[in-house]
Amino acid sequence: MLAVPAIIAGCKEIVLCTPPDADGNINPVIRYTAKLLGLSSLFKCGGVQAIAAMAYGTETIPAVYKIFGPGNQYVTAAKQMVNAGGVAIDMPAGPSEVAIYADETSSPEFIAADLLSQAEHGPDSQVLLVSPSTALLHTATECLHRQLASLPRKSIAALSLKHARFIVMEDELAAFDLLNEYAPEHLIIASDDAYRLAEYVRNAGSVFLGNYTPESAGDYASGTNHTLPTNGFAKAYSGVSVDSFIKKISFQHITAQGLQQLGPFIEVMAAAEGLDAHARAVSIRTKSQS
Repeated sequence: MLAVPAIIAGCKEIVLCTPPDADGNINPVIRYTAKLLGLSSLFKCGGVQAIAAMAYGTETIPAVYKIFGPGNQYVTAAKQMVNAGGVAIDMPAGPSEVAIYADETSSPEFIAADLLSQAEHGPDSQVLLVSPSTALLHTATECLHRQLASLPRKSIAALSLKHARFIVMEDELAAFDLLNEYAPEHLIIASDDAYRLAEYVRNAGSVFLGNYTPESAGDYASGTNHTLPTNGFAKAYSGVSVDSFIKKISFQHITAQGLQQLGPFIEVMAAAEGLDAHARAVSIRTKSQS
């Protein structure tokens, strides 16, 4: 999710930090993927320690220009702290959340599965279900408890579900006003009318349209990047993309004739700001051509 757009953007140095297991070993899936992508700077370090190391540098881990990646509430807080100190970050990302809008064309079984796929992330994950149908919410709740019973991570998911909210809103415009205010990391529009309803979306990290677009597809295979803003930050931030790894520099060149034409406008605006030296930097040049 992070290395591929960084490579496409042409980043010359990519540092990867990942926590080891109790025996000091890095997950072989991560090691293999890093090798596949040609990443050579791989460090056994995670959590707030990794954020500090990448922000300020250590004897072994180099300081970086920008830190990317989601994490728990502590990692997110650490990223915001180093950002305040001048280190760029992608966005505040973590813990995870999903909001689902479901109507009479939705499948309660699908809805329950999507809610649990988010809840199993961790006890601080949050799930929200909004629907115009009370009956649908009751049926989805029954499916949820039935599916939860056979889930290997059911104890984690159960803790997360304590924070869950199921809300009945008959007016779809009001429902999407609520969802836009919540600004979810993941928004699933579980409806046969998803394309029309998507026109109401203003704030979301990533939107999943229809009954056959589960959030887990975005995690792994549908092609969208899955490092996304959470906790309402989708109101101001977008998800990670190639553009996140690019900074832009502007250049300008003005000829002597061009400055003669542009100069009076610059001088007027400089005078309006009370910045006489700004105006003089133009006038001294234009008068030199007289």
